[in-house]
Amino acid sequence: MSDVARKGYVLSSIDRKLLKLMLSPNGRFSSKDMAKKLGIPETTVQRHRKRLEKEFLRSAYTLDLEKFGWHRVDFFVATERGMTSSVGEKAMKFEEVVQVGRSIGQQTIDLHIQAILKGNSEILMMMEKLKSMEGIHDVIWSEVVEVMGRKLSIPDHIIDQL
Repeated sequence: MSDVARKGYVLSSIDRKLLKLMLSPNGRFSSKDMAKKLGIPETTVQRHRKRLEKEFLRSAYTLDLEKFGWHRVDFFVATERGMTSSVGEKAMKFEEVVQVGRSIGQQTIDLHIQAILKGNSEILMMMEKLKSMEGIHDVIWSEVVEVMGRKLSIPDHIIDQL
């Protein structure tokens, strides 16, 4: 039995088909279009879609920052002396920072900090601001400069297991 089923969540085959459409890179389909694609009544699509949107989906708009000359920059931070939480809390107070997350995997990266910055000088200033904080051992940064492709945000084989 899957974790979803154990928790009392049950997705029907219609739910899974709808999720595959809704989570696709071009997932903005009307209920009418989805009904036509799947060969099921529009009212069925609307009922299932409403439940999925209410209980299982998160949606958010994202501004195309590059069109305005801004950058979404990821900083990967190595902390020291067990100070990961306090460093993360302090970083969240910077107005440029939009997200801070604890991370696991790479043994030297403890925090992933995302900031919205304008130009290389602001990236450099944020880097220096972070490096000067107590409890930070090292900081590296990265920025996506070109999206080379998009797939479903959740792969089909995982949706099939829900």
